[in-house]
Amino acid sequence: MFSSLSTKLAMRKMGISSETFNFTMPDVMGGGDSAPPREKENLTGGKLRKARPAGLDDPSSGDNAGTKQWPAWMTVKGLPLTVQPWLTPAPAPIPVATSCPQKGDQAPMDRDRKLNIGAGKPVVVVFLRCVGCAFAQKTFLNLRTLANRHAGEVTCIAVSHSSYQATQKWIDLLGGAWNVQVVIDEDRAVYAAWGLGLGSVWYVLNPSTQIQSWKETGWLGQSVASYMDRKKPVDNAPPAAGRGPSRSNTAGAAGNAGGAIETTPEGPATIMGNKWQQAGAFAVNGQGIVMWGEKALRADDVMDLNKALVSLGL
Repeated sequence: MFSSLSTKLAMRKMGISSETFNFTMPDVMGGGDSAPPREKENLTGGKLRKARPAGLDDPSSGDNAGTKQWPAWMTVKGLPLTVQPWLTPAPAPIPVATSCPQKGDQAPMDRDRKLNIGAGKPVVVVFLRCVGCAFAQKTFLNLRTLANRHAGEVTCIAVSHSSYQATQKWIDLLGGAWNVQVVIDEDRAVYAAWGLGLGSVWYVLNPSTQIQSWKETGWLGQSVASYMDRKKPVDNAPPAAGRGPSRSNTAGAAGNAGGAIETTPEGPATIMGNKWQQAGAFAVNGQGIVMWGEKALRADDVMDLNKALVSLGL
């Protein structure tokens, strides 16, 4: 398909190597059925051997020396940011709790103390699905409305497992966090502590969710992904306390925004979060006791946060 002279010339003009679309795995043994049929042959010791592809076992070839790899653009990290949220993420650093906390339970304490709960003031905490999700958008806007109406009475916290930069951009597109404190939990350790793991295929792709997905218009994933693609991994000023995503141990305090975009060492990037992550919402009184809680039954399940207020007597 890419072997004609005119095609090769056109590819060369665009700066594309003719080997870019060679999907045959490199033949590190110097022969075999997987080797391209037209490779040059070398006469070594009286025997004919197929020439090894450039970049294999060659110290001068850089990072690919002695390895058997696909082209760099075919790695998981090379996939578009809108595709990576659909891949299975790395597991959370702690086991997912067997169940979510129930009414009367002590609120879970996450390992990094990111959630400041039980400090004398009631809290409504919402665990978002992922950045760009229309259902997460509805949940966040409901939480923001609640926080504005009951400012001073209750602390409202939104937990995001997308990156700091992507979460900040998404919130900016929604008009800001206002009185909502946003906590970044990119490795999903806080989610796991509260019993929120990955949903099943049915959780995301059931008919009800698919129908609702077609009806919704609040899909901002492409906008956030385009912004992240353009953004250089350089300085990123931390937000004002309580007005944007925080990486600090105390929710809402200004955290270290960091410079580079963070990704997991292996597997898909965590920049945009993950489509399979379960969502949930909880109400906790000033003594750290759970008064109400729900795990989203499906990806399109937008929890009724008015129940959280009722459970707190507000």
